[in-house]
Amino acid sequence: MKIIFALFIPFCLLIAGCSKHEPNRIGTTEFYNKMKELPQAAVLDVRTAQEFNKGYLPNAINIDWQEKNFDKGIENLDKNKPVLIYCLSGGRSSEAAQHMRQMGYTAVWELDGGIMKWRAANLPEEKLDAINSLGITKADFDALLVSDKIVLIDFYADWCGPCKRMKPYLDEISNEMSDKVVVVRINADDNQTICKELGIDALPVLQVYKNKLLTWSNVGFIEKSEVLKQF
Repeated sequence: MKIIFALFIPFCLLIAGCSKHEPNRIGTTEFYNKMKELPQAAVLDVRTAQEFNKGYLPNAINIDWQEKNFDKGIENLDKNKPVLIYCLSGGRSSEAAQHMRQMGYTAVWELDGGIMKWRAANLPEEKLDAINSLGITKADFDALLVSDKIVLIDFYADWCGPCKRMKPYLDEISNEMSDKVVVVRINADDNQTICKELGIDALPVLQVYKNKLLTWSNVGFIEKSEVLKQF
């Protein structure tokens, strides 16, 4: 009986290990290589049309994950062929990829970090709205820092969940502490050049400048109380 029980344990562990599903989330270099190695793969951008027009991966098609007709939009994609999927920073594409796997798509690869990481790696991108996507220059940005007050920079996007959650308290800081703090919000979609120059490859990002010097930076959601500690 002991021998049978001893053999049974590793067998159960093996079954458990095999049943665990790991998403196919890959980095920019591997994603780019797959685009070249798998020309038959669909490159799927699940952002909004407005975001897509400001820059997208070569040969990408745009089907907005947040639209009700997403399922209808992907009907023409072969479930037995690979799909390379991405969004701004990885959140929406992860949800869409999981949904597609449940629908029977057999090989869905996600771009870890989304198009922001892609841009930071200086990989190829196509644009329909190239002029407007450039936004402010480094000189413009440096001019924003010229102040006798503390300058709080908020890099955000309209489609970023954590950004939306932080906006109310950033507005409060702007209104309640206007005598000592200047809050500057920079839309990452509209200002791709400065984001690339400053290495902003995820959202949201808060930065505090004092006398034009960067004294603090944070990536991701953070509570108001933690931000106030930096002033």
